[in-house]
Amino acid sequence: MLFPSTEFAVFFGCVWAVAWLLREANTARKAFLALASLLFYAAWDARFVVMLLAVAVMMLLCGQWIGRTTARRRRASITSAGILVLLAVLGYFKYADLLIASSMQLADHLGFGLDLNLVEVAVPVAISFFTFHAISYLVDVYKNTIKASDSLLDLTLYISFFPHLVAGPIVRAREFLPQLAEAPRRMPIPLGTSLALILGGLFKKVVIANYLATALVDPVYVDPSRASLQEVWGAFYGYALVIYCDFSAYTDIAIGIASLFGYRFPQNFDQPYRALSVQDFWNRWHITLSHWLRDYLYIPLGGNRLGRWLTMRNLMITMFLGGLWHGASGTFILWGGLHGVALMVHFGWARTQTAHKWRDHPNYQAVSWVLTFHTVCLLWVLFRSPDLETAGQFLDALLHAPVAAGGLSLALQLLLALGALTQIIPKTVWSGLAQAFEQKPLVVQSMFVALALLGLLLLAPTNAAPFIYFRF
Repeated sequence: MLFPSTEFAVFFGCVWAVAWLLREANTARKAFLALASLLFYAAWDARFVVMLLAVAVMMLLCGQWIGRTTARRRRASITSAGILVLLAVLGYFKYADLLIASSMQLADHLGFGLDLNLVEVAVPVAISFFTFHAISYLVDVYKNTIKASDSLLDLTLYISFFPHLVAGPIVRAREFLPQLAEAPRRMPIPLGTSLALILGGLFKKVVIANYLATALVDPVYVDPSRASLQEVWGAFYGYALVIYCDFSAYTDIAIGIASLFGYRFPQNFDQPYRALSVQDFWNRWHITLSHWLRDYLYIPLGGNRLGRWLTMRNLMITMFLGGLWHGASGTFILWGGLHGVALMVHFGWARTQTAHKWRDHPNYQAVSWVLTFHTVCLLWVLFRSPDLETAGQFLDALLHAPVAAGGLSLALQLLLALGALTQIIPKTVWSGLAQAFEQKPLVVQSMFVALALLGLLLLAPTNAAPFIYFRF
């Protein structure tokens, strides 16, 4: 059930209407939203609804056990056991086949055969995201950042709430659970801003991401050797815009939908291609995941408190595991590892006298932006490629593809320009437009929304592709 689909529009309309009728009855409202979220998940694969509920039950029991325990070492043991169970389930579904295949390859290399059957199980949709939610809850209870919840309903709604369930943003328990205690009728709902986020997200996904992917990026990656130089470079920059417009569209829509229900989600993107360093990029890209990795992996490893070399080690471990989280393939692992190398280089360079001397100079910032943007785009080649061989072919085509007479079509140039505008136009302009829309009369807002939806319906392709991050 994709966001930009008629099925989801009907589902959302019905759920929102019932939730509005239940605005005076908070418990009934939460129960209805939890049930609707489980039905939403069942539309993807009903087999794994039980697993989602089992995770919520484990969070309840383990969290209460941690909360009742006073001995620090025992609390740590309970927390670790809960995290290991969650990671074991995640590892089985996402990485069992990789481990089996690697073991067989190693055995063949050492000279003795090892014949194992691949698991080949279906990976539950959103397993990485709800596992991260559960882990952050247990750790925060252990750290006394949040009190252990005694409500299975609240925890079920927390990890299954359909706007963020499939692809984020990653919402901390301490950010979401307190909102469930507040009566919905007392929550101010910014209707205009919420609708602006949803409409903007739909435009980025339906128009920019879908058409750039299907008309330019996907055909080039199928066989880079058959593409022209203009097409390869268009796909090089185009995929950076595709993955941004696709992923930020999902989170914008998720934030807007949650806001219409009276709940606030954290920001997940901040014009990442304006970044002046790879570190700055990760402070702007998938912010909730970056902060999750920082708070629950990088800092527990020691962060930057243990000296230069151990800090670099921690950066590499964090990004390597971040790449592995995206998928059990060499392309993702190399993508994460090279981002770790880039962060290590930046960490070392940023502490030199030259960097301190020139960091505020416009020319230095311009060079920093060019290097950062092209480093990110270069590594996106690994992220997009189905295997290392395709990535190598694409990189070779960047240098050796033939020049075509016609170049890119005007439509593709326009789409690339529209994608670039999402990074060029200052955030204050977007927020100003949203606030201006918020202040318009309801009749004007309704007419604008109707016209915008009609325009998107006319512009949309016949079948909208799934969001890229659904597979993670």
